[in-house]
Amino acid sequence: MRKTEIAKRIHQQVGISQEEAAKLLDGTLELFKTTLRKGDPIIIHGFGKFTVRSKLPRRGRNPSTGEAIMISARRVVTFRASSLSQN
Repeated sequence: MRKTEIAKRIHQQVGISQEEAAKLLDGTLELFKTTLRKGDPIIIHGFGKFTVRSKLPRRGRNPSTGEAIMISARRVVTFRASSLSQN
């Protein structure tokens, strides 16, 4: 699902204009990005948890040439889904 499709669903379900839905979605995603950049987790009850994890440098291979390369240290976002209880 693309961002425009999500904004369209917000428009349909909430009853706000498509422009307002797009602004709302953009603001929410920006909030997520700034929170994760700071290293803080985002926990959405009943959905899941977004966290930032640091990865150490490691050796890897270029898949097209097979050449050994060093993959630099970096921070990655991980997501763990909540367990969904069925009623």
